[in-house]
Amino acid sequence: MFNFWGSKEQQQGQSRPSSEGSPQPWYSPSLVTSPSSSRPQTSGQIPSYVSPGEAAGIILVLKDKSVDELRKLLSDKNAYQQFLHSLDQVTIQNNIREELRKETLHLARENLEKEPQIVELRNQCRIIRTSELATAQEKLNELENQREEILKFYSPGSLLHRLQDAMNNVDEESEELQQKFMDKDIDTAAFVQKYKKLRSKYHRRALIHLASKTSSIG
Repeated sequence: MFNFWGSKEQQQGQSRPSSEGSPQPWYSPSLVTSPSSSRPQTSGQIPSYVSPGEAAGIILVLKDKSVDELRKLLSDKNAYQQFLHSLDQVTIQNNIREELRKETLHLARENLEKEPQIVELRNQCRIIRTSELATAQEKLNELENQREEILKFYSPGSLLHRLQDAMNNVDEESEELQQKFMDKDIDTAAFVQKYKKLRSKYHRRALIHLASKTSSIG
């Protein structure tokens, strides 16, 4: 039986376009399969965000290219790189990158120039820690000990104890004076005057001692 329209294999062979003679792109086809890709990317290039305004500017530049020029951009890596670096957006980014590089180098040089000063300051800090700081710490410890002694001396317990000692001393003086009177070593008028003064002092201190002790207990 005759096949007027040709076999299925012949139709597929006729419909398949021949790739012979067409320029081969320098980039991998997988790099442009994404619909969001506006241009081919070089190997290892990290895709960056392109704003609508920037994309419109790039499209406007590509719009003026002929079909041959566009094909050359796709097939010639050097031509693509030259076109890429001619874009204003890329030029601005390169200028910013260069300025950042120069500023980084400038800061690095300044840090290197200040290194001797930093070393000197470190040495001074080490000297302060080992000598002056040790002296200051010793003086601080001495002052803290003095403070503790003063607080202990004027503590309520210490004051009551010294007041009790003072009462005992006055009481002993009273007994000694009384013994002198018994031994006829002092006349009556002088004895009465001194004894009365000593007993008044004793009772005054005794009242203060009692009031302080009661207050501390309450």
